[in-house]
Amino acid sequence: MPSALDALKERLAQIKGLQFASSALAWEQETYMPPGAAASRAQTLGTLSRTAHELFTAAETERLLSTAEAQAQDLDPDGDDARLLALTRRDYEKSVRLPAPFVAELRRAGSYAVGVWQEARRANDFALLAPHLDTVIRMQREKADYLGYTDHPYDALLDQFEPEMKTAEVRAIFDDLREKTVPLVRAIAERGDAVDDSVLHQPFEDEKQWVLMREVSELCGYDYHHGRIDRVAHPFCSTLGSGDVRITVRTEPNFFNPGFFAAAHETGHALYNQGLPAHLERTPLFGGASSAFHESQSRLWENLIGRSREFWHGFFPRAQAIFPEQLGSVDVETFYRAVNASTPSMIRVEADEVTYNLHIMLRFDLEVEMLEGDLDIAQLPARWNEKMEAYLGILPETDAEGVMQDMHWSSGLYGYFPTYSLGNLLSVQLYEAAKQDLPDLAQQTTRNDLQPILGWMREKVHRHGRKFLPQELAVRATGQRLIAEPYVNYLHTKYGDIYGL
Repeated sequence: MPSALDALKERLAQIKGLQFASSALAWEQETYMPPGAAASRAQTLGTLSRTAHELFTAAETERLLSTAEAQAQDLDPDGDDARLLALTRRDYEKSVRLPAPFVAELRRAGSYAVGVWQEARRANDFALLAPHLDTVIRMQREKADYLGYTDHPYDALLDQFEPEMKTAEVRAIFDDLREKTVPLVRAIAERGDAVDDSVLHQPFEDEKQWVLMREVSELCGYDYHHGRIDRVAHPFCSTLGSGDVRITVRTEPNFFNPGFFAAAHETGHALYNQGLPAHLERTPLFGGASSAFHESQSRLWENLIGRSREFWHGFFPRAQAIFPEQLGSVDVETFYRAVNASTPSMIRVEADEVTYNLHIMLRFDLEVEMLEGDLDIAQLPARWNEKMEAYLGILPETDAEGVMQDMHWSSGLYGYFPTYSLGNLLSVQLYEAAKQDLPDLAQQTTRNDLQPILGWMREKVHRHGRKFLPQELAVRATGQRLIAEPYVNYLHTKYGDIYGL
Protein backbone atom coordinates (compact mmCIF):
# COMPACT_ATOMS: atom_id res chain seq x y z
CA MET A 1 0.00 0.00 0.00
CA PRO A 2 1.53 3.37 -1.00
CA SER A 3 2.37 5.83 1.75
CA ALA A 4 0.52 9.11 2.12
CA LEU A 5 3.56 10.88 0.66
CA ASP A 6 3.59 8.62 -2.39
CA ALA A 7 -0.15 9.10 -2.89
CA LEU A 8 0.29 12.87 -2.53
CA LYS A 9 3.08 12.86 -5.12
CA GLU A 10 0.86 10.99 -7.57
CA ARG A 11 -1.92 13.52 -7.10
CA LEU A 12 0.50 16.43 -7.52
CA ALA A 13 1.86 14.78 -10.68
CA GLN A 14 -1.62 14.80 -12.21
CA ILE A 15 -1.97 18.49 -11.40
CA LYS A 16 1.44 19.27 -12.89
CA GLY A 17 0.44 17.43 -16.05
CA LEU A 18 -2.61 19.65 -16.42
CA GLN A 19 -0.44 22.72 -15.92
CA PHE A 20 1.99 21.57 -18.62
CA ALA A 21 -0.94 20.98 -20.99
CA SER A 22 -2.20 24.48 -20.25
CA SER A 23 1.28 25.91 -20.96
CA ALA A 24 1.37 24.08 -24.28
CA LEU A 25 -1.94 25.59 -25.34
CA ALA A 26 -0.88 29.07 -24.16
CA TRP A 27 2.38 28.78 -26.13
CA GLU A 28 0.51 27.73 -29.27
CA GLN A 29 -1.91 30.60 -28.78
CA GLU A 30 0.98 33.05 -29.08
CA THR A 31 2.70 31.31 -31.99
CA TYR A 32 0.51 29.38 -34.44
CA MET A 33 -3.10 29.49 -33.31
CA PRO A 34 -5.49 31.03 -35.89
CA PRO A 35 -6.89 34.34 -34.59
CA GLY A 36 -10.46 33.11 -34.84
CA ALA A 37 -9.80 30.47 -32.19
CA ALA A 38 -9.29 32.95 -29.34
CA ALA A 39 -12.70 32.47 -27.70
CA SER A 40 -12.66 28.67 -27.73
CA ARG A 41 -9.03 28.59 -26.58
CA ALA A 42 -9.92 30.85 -23.67
CA GLN A 43 -12.67 28.44 -22.63
CA THR A 44 -10.32 25.45 -22.86
CA LEU A 45 -7.63 27.15 -20.78
CA GLY A 46 -10.25 28.12 -18.24
CA THR A 47 -11.40 24.50 -17.97
CA LEU A 48 -7.84 23.23 -17.48
CA SER A 49 -7.13 25.87 -14.83
CA ARG A 50 -10.33 25.05 -12.96
CA THR A 51 -9.70 21.30 -13.07
CA ALA A 52 -6.13 21.66 -11.79
CA HIS A 53 -7.30 24.04 -9.08
CA GLU A 54 -10.10 21.74 -7.94
CA LEU A 55 -7.74 18.77 -7.74
CA PHE A 56 -5.23 20.73 -5.72
CA THR A 57 -7.68 22.34 -3.30
CA ALA A 58 -9.84 19.23 -2.75
CA ALA A 59 -10.23 17.76 0.73
CA GLU A 60 -8.33 14.65 -0.40
CA THR A 61 -5.23 16.76 -1.10
CA GLU A 62 -5.36 18.26 2.39
CA ARG A 63 -5.89 14.80 3.92
CA LEU A 64 -2.88 13.34 2.12
CA LEU A 65 -0.77 16.39 2.93
CA SER A 66 -1.63 16.37 6.63
CA THR A 67 -1.00 12.62 6.90
CA ALA A 68 2.32 12.91 5.08
CA GLU A 69 3.37 15.81 7.31
CA ALA A 70 2.59 13.77 10.40
CA GLN A 71 4.73 10.92 9.10
CA ALA A 72 7.63 13.17 8.06
CA GLN A 73 9.16 14.04 11.42
CA ASP A 74 12.47 12.31 10.65
CA LEU A 75 12.99 13.72 7.15
CA ASP A 76 16.06 15.83 6.32
CA PRO A 77 14.65 19.38 6.52
CA ASP A 78 16.59 20.35 3.38
CA GLY A 79 15.76 17.15 1.51
CA ASP A 80 13.40 17.02 -1.45
CA ASP A 81 10.53 15.39 0.45
CA ALA A 82 10.57 17.78 3.41
CA ARG A 83 10.79 20.79 1.13
CA LEU A 84 8.06 19.38 -1.10
CA LEU A 85 5.71 19.13 1.87
CA ALA A 86 6.53 22.65 3.08
CA LEU A 87 6.05 24.17 -0.35
CA THR A 88 2.86 22.22 -1.02
CA ARG A 89 1.44 23.39 2.30
CA ARG A 90 2.27 27.00 1.45
CA ASP A 91 0.74 26.73 -2.02
CA TYR A 92 -2.31 24.87 -0.71
CA GLU A 93 -3.12 27.42 1.99
CA LYS A 94 -3.15 30.15 -0.63
CA SER A 95 -4.89 28.26 -3.42
CA VAL A 96 -7.72 27.01 -1.22
CA ARG A 97 -8.81 30.60 -0.71
CA LEU A 98 -9.64 30.97 -4.42
CA PRO A 99 -13.01 29.58 -5.57
CA ALA A 100 -12.67 27.23 -8.55
CA PRO A 101 -15.23 29.09 -10.73
CA PHE A 102 -13.30 32.31 -10.12
CA VAL A 103 -10.01 30.67 -11.17
CA ALA A 104 -11.56 29.40 -14.39
CA GLU A 105 -13.12 32.75 -15.23
CA LEU A 106 -9.91 34.63 -14.45
CA ARG A 107 -7.94 32.41 -16.82
CA ARG A 108 -10.62 32.65 -19.50
CA ALA A 109 -10.78 36.46 -19.22
CA GLY A 110 -6.99 36.81 -19.38
CA SER A 111 -6.63 34.43 -22.32
CA TYR A 112 -9.32 36.23 -24.30
CA ALA A 113 -7.90 39.65 -23.43
CA VAL A 114 -4.51 38.61 -24.84
CA GLY A 115 -6.15 37.94 -28.19
CA VAL A 116 -7.83 41.34 -28.07
CA TRP A 117 -4.51 42.93 -27.08
CA GLN A 118 -2.85 41.50 -30.18
CA GLU A 119 -5.54 42.99 -32.39
CA ALA A 120 -5.67 46.32 -30.52
CA ARG A 121 -1.90 46.72 -30.66
CA ARG A 122 -1.83 46.10 -34.40
CA ALA A 123 -4.63 48.63 -34.89
CA ASN A 124 -3.30 51.09 -32.27
CA ASP A 125 -6.79 51.07 -30.73
CA PHE A 126 -6.72 51.20 -26.93
CA ALA A 127 -10.50 51.62 -26.79
CA LEU A 128 -10.80 48.09 -28.18
CA LEU A 129 -8.74 46.68 -25.31
CA ALA A 130 -10.00 48.91 -22.49
CA PRO A 131 -13.16 47.00 -21.44
CA HIS A 132 -11.28 43.68 -21.34
CA LEU A 133 -8.46 45.24 -19.35
CA ASP A 134 -11.04 46.70 -16.99
CA THR A 135 -12.47 43.20 -16.42
CA VAL A 136 -9.04 41.71 -15.74
CA ILE A 137 -8.01 44.39 -13.22
CA ARG A 138 -11.39 44.14 -11.46
CA MET A 139 -10.83 40.42 -11.07
CA GLN A 140 -7.30 41.05 -9.79
CA ARG A 141 -8.77 43.16 -7.00
CA GLU A 142 -11.10 40.28 -6.19
CA LYS A 143 -8.17 37.88 -6.25
CA ALA A 144 -6.23 40.00 -3.76
CA ASP A 145 -9.26 40.00 -1.47
CA TYR A 146 -9.63 36.24 -1.74
CA LEU A 147 -5.93 35.64 -1.02
CA GLY A 148 -5.88 38.10 1.86
CA TYR A 149 -3.25 40.61 2.95
CA THR A 150 -2.19 42.58 5.98
CA ASP A 151 -0.73 45.83 4.68
CA HIS A 152 -1.61 46.33 1.02
CA PRO A 153 -3.70 44.43 -1.57
CA TYR A 154 -0.72 44.44 -3.93
CA ASP A 155 1.14 42.25 -1.42
CA ALA A 156 -1.18 39.35 -2.23
CA LEU A 157 -0.45 39.56 -5.97
CA LEU A 158 3.28 40.21 -5.56
CA ASP A 159 3.64 37.15 -3.33
CA GLN A 160 2.55 34.90 -6.22
CA PHE A 161 5.75 35.76 -8.07
CA GLU A 162 8.11 36.82 -5.28
CA PRO A 163 7.25 34.87 -2.12
CA GLU A 164 7.49 36.85 1.12
CA MET A 165 8.23 40.14 -0.68
CA LYS A 166 6.12 43.15 0.35
CA THR A 167 5.00 46.22 -1.58
CA ALA A 168 6.72 48.45 0.97
CA GLU A 169 10.03 46.62 0.37
CA VAL A 170 9.73 47.09 -3.38
CA ARG A 171 9.00 50.78 -2.93
CA ALA A 172 12.05 51.20 -0.68
CA ILE A 173 14.32 49.40 -3.15
CA PHE A 174 12.94 51.37 -6.09
CA ASP A 175 13.27 54.70 -4.27
CA ASP A 176 16.91 53.92 -3.50
CA LEU A 177 17.58 52.70 -7.03
CA ARG A 178 15.90 55.73 -8.61
CA GLU A 179 17.90 58.11 -6.42
CA LYS A 180 21.17 56.49 -7.53
CA THR A 181 20.24 55.92 -11.17
CA VAL A 182 18.71 59.22 -12.29
CA PRO A 183 21.98 61.20 -11.78
CA LEU A 184 23.76 58.61 -13.92
CA VAL A 185 21.12 58.93 -16.64
CA ARG A 186 21.61 62.70 -16.64
CA ALA A 187 25.40 62.44 -16.68
CA ILE A 188 25.24 60.08 -19.65
CA ALA A 189 22.83 62.42 -21.46
CA GLU A 190 25.42 65.20 -21.18
CA ARG A 191 27.94 62.88 -22.85
CA GLY A 192 25.53 61.41 -25.37
CA ASP A 193 27.80 62.02 -28.34
CA ALA A 194 30.52 59.82 -26.80
CA VAL A 195 28.85 56.70 -28.22
CA ASP A 196 27.69 56.21 -31.82
CA ASP A 197 25.22 53.34 -32.20
CA SER A 198 24.37 53.94 -35.86
CA VAL A 199 26.07 50.65 -36.75
CA LEU A 200 23.08 48.87 -35.14
CA HIS A 201 20.53 50.73 -37.26
CA GLN A 202 21.03 49.17 -40.66
CA PRO A 203 19.17 46.60 -42.73
CA PHE A 204 19.79 43.22 -41.07
CA GLU A 205 18.34 40.37 -43.12
CA ASP A 206 15.79 38.47 -41.08
CA GLU A 207 16.97 35.00 -42.05
CA LYS A 208 20.54 35.82 -41.06
CA GLN A 209 19.37 37.25 -37.75
CA TRP A 210 17.77 33.89 -37.02
CA VAL A 211 21.05 32.12 -37.78
CA LEU A 212 22.89 34.36 -35.33
CA MET A 213 20.20 34.06 -32.65
CA ARG A 214 20.27 30.29 -32.83
CA GLU A 215 24.06 30.26 -32.63
CA VAL A 216 24.23 32.49 -29.55
CA SER A 217 21.58 30.46 -27.76
CA GLU A 218 23.48 27.23 -28.48
CA LEU A 219 26.75 28.87 -27.40
CA CYS A 220 25.17 29.73 -24.06
CA GLY A 221 24.15 26.10 -23.63
CA TYR A 222 20.54 25.93 -24.87
CA ASP A 223 19.67 22.38 -25.93
CA TYR A 224 17.64 22.37 -29.16
CA HIS A 225 17.05 18.64 -28.87
CA HIS A 226 14.75 19.59 -25.99
CA GLY A 227 13.61 23.00 -27.23
CA ARG A 228 12.82 25.22 -30.18
CA ILE A 229 12.75 28.89 -31.17
CA ASP A 230 9.74 30.63 -32.73
CA ARG A 231 8.51 34.07 -33.72
CA VAL A 232 6.03 36.13 -31.65
CA ALA A 233 4.99 39.73 -31.06
CA HIS A 234 6.35 39.70 -27.50
CA PRO A 235 9.24 37.32 -26.61
CA PHE A 236 8.83 34.73 -23.86
CA CYS A 237 10.02 31.32 -22.68
CA SER A 238 7.59 28.46 -22.10
CA THR A 239 8.23 25.21 -20.25
CA LEU A 240 6.11 22.20 -21.15
CA GLY A 241 8.17 19.70 -19.15
CA SER A 242 11.78 18.90 -18.34
CA GLY A 243 12.37 17.79 -21.92
CA ASP A 244 10.49 20.61 -23.64
CA VAL A 245 11.57 24.20 -22.99
CA ARG A 246 10.78 26.66 -25.78
CA ILE A 247 11.87 30.23 -26.51
CA THR A 248 10.27 32.85 -28.72
CA VAL A 249 11.69 36.08 -30.13
CA ARG A 250 10.91 38.91 -32.50
CA THR A 251 13.22 40.74 -34.89
CA GLU A 252 13.28 44.13 -36.55
CA PRO A 253 14.62 44.52 -40.09
CA ASN A 254 16.64 47.67 -39.42
CA PHE A 255 17.81 47.24 -35.81
CA PHE A 256 20.23 44.59 -34.56
CA ASN A 257 19.39 44.60 -30.87
CA PRO A 258 15.78 43.37 -30.54
CA GLY A 259 16.34 39.94 -32.05
CA PHE A 260 19.82 39.15 -30.76
CA PHE A 261 19.33 40.28 -27.18
CA ALA A 262 15.81 38.82 -26.97
CA ALA A 263 17.38 35.49 -27.93
CA ALA A 264 20.04 35.85 -25.23
CA HIS A 265 17.43 36.92 -22.68
CA GLU A 266 14.98 34.10 -23.34
CA THR A 267 17.87 31.64 -23.49
CA GLY A 268 18.68 32.63 -19.90
CA HIS A 269 15.16 31.65 -18.85
CA ALA A 270 15.39 28.43 -20.84
CA LEU A 271 18.76 27.45 -19.35
CA TYR A 272 17.25 27.73 -15.87
CA ASN A 273 14.35 25.47 -16.84
CA GLN A 274 16.52 23.00 -18.72
CA GLY A 275 18.73 22.84 -15.63
CA LEU A 276 15.91 21.85 -13.29
CA PRO A 277 16.28 18.25 -12.03
CA ALA A 278 14.20 15.85 -14.12
CA HIS A 279 13.16 13.90 -11.01
CA LEU A 280 11.30 16.99 -9.78
CA GLU A 281 9.39 17.41 -13.04
CA ARG A 282 5.95 16.28 -11.86
CA THR A 283 6.09 18.02 -8.48
CA PRO A 284 5.58 21.62 -7.30
CA LEU A 285 9.37 21.83 -6.78
CA PHE A 286 9.84 21.96 -10.56
CA GLY A 287 10.26 25.64 -11.36
CA GLY A 288 12.27 28.72 -10.52
CA ALA A 289 12.65 29.87 -6.94
CA SER A 290 10.83 33.07 -7.89
CA SER A 291 10.25 35.35 -10.85
CA ALA A 292 13.17 37.53 -9.76
CA PHE A 293 15.46 34.50 -9.72
CA HIS A 294 14.25 33.60 -13.19
CA GLU A 295 14.83 37.15 -14.38
CA SER A 296 18.30 37.15 -12.84
CA GLN A 297 19.20 34.34 -15.24
CA SER A 298 17.81 36.03 -18.34
CA ARG A 299 19.39 39.39 -17.53
CA LEU A 300 22.72 37.75 -16.69
CA TRP A 301 22.95 36.07 -20.10
CA GLU A 302 21.56 39.09 -21.94
CA ASN A 303 23.64 41.77 -20.23
CA LEU A 304 26.47 40.60 -18.02
CA ILE A 305 27.53 38.05 -20.64
CA GLY A 306 25.88 39.17 -23.89
CA ARG A 307 26.72 42.86 -23.59
CA SER A 308 30.17 42.40 -22.08
CA ARG A 309 33.36 43.51 -23.78
CA GLU A 310 34.82 40.04 -23.23
CA PHE A 311 31.97 38.26 -25.00
CA TRP A 312 32.15 40.42 -28.09
CA HIS A 313 35.91 40.06 -28.40
CA GLY A 314 35.21 36.38 -28.91
CA PHE A 315 31.90 36.47 -30.80
CA PHE A 316 32.20 39.54 -33.03
CA PRO A 317 34.08 37.76 -35.84
CA ARG A 318 31.10 35.45 -36.22
CA ALA A 319 28.67 38.37 -36.38
CA GLN A 320 30.90 39.99 -39.02
CA ALA A 321 30.92 36.77 -41.04
CA ILE A 322 27.11 36.66 -41.10
CA PHE A 323 26.71 40.41 -41.75
CA PRO A 324 29.85 41.37 -43.72
CA GLU A 325 28.32 44.44 -45.39
CA GLN A 326 26.99 45.87 -42.13
CA LEU A 327 29.78 44.91 -39.72
CA GLY A 328 32.82 43.93 -41.81
CA SER A 329 34.58 47.28 -41.42
CA VAL A 330 33.48 47.91 -37.81
CA ASP A 331 35.96 47.38 -34.96
CA VAL A 332 34.88 45.38 -31.92
CA GLU A 333 35.24 48.27 -29.44
CA THR A 334 32.90 50.45 -31.50
CA PHE A 335 30.38 47.61 -31.61
CA TYR A 336 30.68 46.92 -27.88
CA ARG A 337 29.98 50.55 -27.08
CA ALA A 338 27.10 50.64 -29.56
CA VAL A 339 25.24 47.69 -28.01
CA ASN A 340 25.66 49.39 -24.63
CA ALA A 341 24.55 52.85 -25.73
CA SER A 342 22.32 54.42 -23.12
CA THR A 343 19.47 56.67 -24.12
CA PRO A 344 15.84 56.78 -22.98
CA SER A 345 13.67 54.63 -25.25
CA MET A 346 10.00 53.82 -25.63
CA ILE A 347 10.15 50.04 -25.60
CA ARG A 348 10.99 48.26 -22.36
CA VAL A 349 12.48 45.13 -23.90
CA GLU A 350 14.88 47.28 -25.93
CA ALA A 351 15.91 49.53 -23.04
CA ASP A 352 19.55 49.74 -21.99
CA GLU A 353 20.76 48.63 -18.58
CA VAL A 354 20.73 52.14 -17.09
CA THR A 355 17.20 53.15 -18.06
CA TYR A 356 15.52 49.72 -17.95
CA ASN A 357 14.53 49.90 -14.28
CA LEU A 358 12.76 53.20 -14.85
CA HIS A 359 10.39 51.37 -17.20
CA ILE A 360 9.65 48.89 -14.43
CA MET A 361 9.10 51.58 -11.81
CA LEU A 362 6.57 53.23 -14.14
CA ARG A 363 4.60 50.00 -14.48
CA PHE A 364 4.80 49.27 -10.76
CA ASP A 365 3.37 52.71 -9.96
CA LEU A 366 0.49 52.25 -12.40
CA GLU A 367 -0.30 48.73 -11.21
CA VAL A 368 -0.62 49.91 -7.64
CA GLU A 369 -2.80 52.83 -8.71
CA MET A 370 -5.09 50.54 -10.73
CA LEU A 371 -5.35 48.03 -7.91
CA GLU A 372 -6.17 50.75 -5.40
CA GLY A 373 -8.91 52.02 -7.73
CA ASP A 374 -7.26 55.43 -8.08
CA LEU A 375 -6.73 55.03 -11.83
CA ASP A 376 -9.60 54.44 -14.23
CA ILE A 377 -8.69 52.26 -17.25
CA ALA A 378 -9.84 54.98 -19.65
CA GLN A 379 -7.23 57.29 -18.11
CA LEU A 380 -4.42 54.73 -18.36
CA PRO A 381 -2.86 55.91 -21.67
CA ALA A 382 -2.63 59.52 -20.46
CA ARG A 383 -1.22 58.43 -17.10
CA TRP A 384 1.29 56.21 -18.90
CA ASN A 385 2.48 59.10 -21.04
CA GLU A 386 2.71 61.35 -18.00
CA LYS A 387 4.95 58.81 -16.24
CA MET A 388 7.07 58.27 -19.36
CA GLU A 389 7.81 61.96 -19.56
CA ALA A 390 8.53 62.23 -15.83
CA TYR A 391 10.80 59.16 -15.64
CA LEU A 392 12.41 59.04 -19.08
CA GLY A 393 11.80 62.47 -20.58
CA ILE A 394 10.10 61.09 -23.69
CA LEU A 395 6.57 60.58 -25.01
CA PRO A 396 5.26 57.72 -27.16
CA GLU A 397 3.68 58.71 -30.45
CA THR A 398 1.09 55.94 -30.25
CA ASP A 399 -0.55 53.77 -27.60
CA ALA A 400 0.86 50.72 -29.42
CA GLU A 401 4.39 51.76 -28.49
CA GLY A 402 3.20 53.09 -25.16
CA VAL A 403 0.61 51.59 -22.86
CA MET A 404 -0.08 48.57 -25.12
CA GLN A 405 3.51 47.42 -25.70
CA ASP A 406 3.35 44.64 -23.06
CA MET A 407 0.88 41.75 -22.86
CA HIS A 408 1.26 41.28 -19.08
CA TRP A 409 -1.73 43.28 -17.91
CA SER A 410 -4.04 41.72 -20.51
CA SER A 411 -3.03 38.21 -19.44
CA GLY A 412 -3.49 39.00 -15.72
CA LEU A 413 0.14 39.20 -14.62
CA TYR A 414 -0.30 41.83 -11.90
CA GLY A 415 2.44 41.82 -9.30
CA TYR A 416 4.94 40.50 -11.85
CA PHE A 417 6.64 43.61 -13.21
CA PRO A 418 8.68 44.48 -10.07
CA THR A 419 10.45 41.14 -10.36
CA TYR A 420 12.14 42.33 -13.56
CA SER A 421 14.10 44.93 -11.61
CA LEU A 422 14.65 42.65 -8.64
CA GLY A 423 16.09 40.16 -11.11
CA ASN A 424 18.44 42.84 -12.44
CA LEU A 425 19.81 43.40 -8.96
CA LEU A 426 20.15 39.70 -8.31
CA SER A 427 21.90 39.03 -11.62
CA VAL A 428 24.88 41.16 -10.60
CA GLN A 429 24.89 39.73 -7.09
CA LEU A 430 25.09 36.21 -8.52
CA TYR A 431 27.68 37.18 -11.13
CA GLU A 432 29.94 38.74 -8.49
CA ALA A 433 29.70 35.56 -6.43
CA ALA A 434 30.50 33.46 -9.51
CA LYS A 435 33.61 35.56 -10.19
CA GLN A 436 34.90 34.72 -6.72
CA ASP A 437 34.64 31.00 -7.53
CA LEU A 438 35.71 31.35 -11.19
CA PRO A 439 38.78 33.64 -11.23
CA ASP A 440 39.28 32.98 -14.98
CA LEU A 441 35.70 33.92 -15.87
CA ALA A 442 36.71 36.98 -17.94
CA GLN A 443 39.20 34.97 -19.99
CA GLN A 444 36.69 32.15 -20.42
CA THR A 445 34.09 34.61 -21.69
CA THR A 446 36.58 36.10 -24.15
CA ARG A 447 37.14 32.58 -25.52
CA ASN A 448 33.33 32.20 -25.59
CA ASP A 449 33.71 29.25 -23.24
CA LEU A 450 30.47 29.75 -21.33
CA GLN A 451 30.20 26.31 -19.79
CA PRO A 452 31.95 27.30 -16.50
CA ILE A 453 29.48 30.09 -15.72
CA LEU A 454 26.56 27.87 -16.77
CA GLY A 455 27.91 25.11 -14.53
CA TRP A 456 28.12 27.52 -11.60
CA MET A 457 24.49 28.56 -12.10
CA ARG A 458 23.44 24.93 -12.41
CA GLU A 459 25.10 24.13 -9.09
CA LYS A 460 24.11 27.22 -7.10
CA VAL A 461 20.67 27.99 -8.53
CA HIS A 462 19.13 25.66 -11.13
CA ARG A 463 19.38 22.31 -9.37
CA HIS A 464 17.37 23.54 -6.38
CA GLY A 465 14.20 24.37 -8.32
CA ARG A 466 11.65 25.77 -5.85
CA LYS A 467 13.10 24.02 -2.80
CA PHE A 468 14.08 27.28 -1.10
CA LEU A 469 12.37 30.64 -0.70
CA PRO A 470 14.12 33.30 -2.83
CA GLN A 471 15.87 35.19 -0.05
CA GLU A 472 17.08 31.90 1.41
CA LEU A 473 18.46 30.81 -1.96
CA ALA A 474 20.11 34.22 -2.43
CA VAL A 475 21.99 33.74 0.84
CA ARG A 476 22.97 30.19 -0.09
CA ALA A 477 24.27 31.28 -3.50
CA THR A 478 25.85 34.66 -2.71
CA GLY A 479 26.19 34.86 1.07
CA GLN A 480 23.69 37.72 1.44
CA ARG A 481 20.08 38.70 0.87
CA LEU A 482 19.02 40.68 -2.18
CA ILE A 483 20.59 44.16 -2.15
CA ALA A 484 20.94 46.96 -4.71
CA GLU A 485 24.53 48.04 -4.07
CA PRO A 486 26.35 45.55 -6.38
CA TYR A 487 24.07 46.47 -9.28
CA VAL A 488 24.50 50.21 -8.76
CA ASN A 489 28.28 49.82 -8.55
CA TYR A 490 28.27 47.72 -11.71
CA LEU A 491 26.31 50.36 -13.65
CA HIS A 492 28.53 53.22 -12.53
CA THR A 493 31.73 51.31 -13.31
CA LYS A 494 30.63 50.04 -16.72
CA TYR A 495 28.98 53.21 -17.98
CA GLY A 496 31.60 55.45 -16.41
CA ASP A 497 34.11 53.66 -18.63
CA ILE A 498 31.95 53.74 -21.76
CA TYR A 499 30.99 57.41 -21.46
CA GLY A 500 34.16 58.71 -19.82
CA LEU A 501 32.38 59.91 -16.69
